[in-house]
Amino acid sequence: MEANGTGRETPTLKVAIVEDQTGVRQSWARLLNGTPGLACVATCASGEDALLTLPQVAPQVVLMDIQLPAMTGIECTTRLKPLLPATQFLMVTVYEDAERIFEALKAGASGYLLKTTPPAELLAAIQDVVRGGVPMTGEVARKVIAAFHQPTAPMAPTVQLSAREAEVLDLLSQGYANKEIADRLQITYDTVRAHLKHTYEKLHVRSRTEAVARYLRRAPAAGSRF
Repeated sequence: MEANGTGRETPTLKVAIVEDQTGVRQSWARLLNGTPGLACVATCASGEDALLTLPQVAPQVVLMDIQLPAMTGIECTTRLKPLLPATQFLMVTVYEDAERIFEALKAGASGYLLKTTPPAELLAAIQDVVRGGVPMTGEVARKVIAAFHQPTAPMAPTVQLSAREAEVLDLLSQGYANKEIADRLQITYDTVRAHLKHTYEKLHVRSRTEAVARYLRRAPAAGSRF
């Protein structure tokens, strides 16, 4: 707690960090703990650690990296959001492609920043997100706007998916993450990504959300036509 201008105490904002790089994790923690009104209540080096730790400390804001060792930050956010519905998740990452941005927002993220974001802007984003804002780095905001302006390619009347592509898409529609699909089908993570890439191209979609939406509308059998 700290006193504000009215003589009343302002509650400290609890922030947690999920980041696998030790240097970045420690740097963010020092920044938070050195800022009046903020406190770093947990640091996690993996999504698995975050799933165990964060529900216990109930942070108000989570700084979430996307590229974690096993479970991605997007998958971790998807699992944590139902456990922490009042928590705001800020994705802080090196990735700025439109698909990851939309996947993160769909998972429950309230903002998307690049790791190149200056410390002052990161702190401002934390304050913004608890006030109901959706902070985004300028480059990210431009990507989002461009994606909405980009015309969607017309879909072919019929699309032939391979049996494996249909299997992967079916599991995706059930909510399984890429790594879980790889485990269930006993194939590599990269093979799953390759199947999804080919599926997106065949369906003329740009993200897993669009692919699943089309799948749920048509629900084809493995190896059949859309």
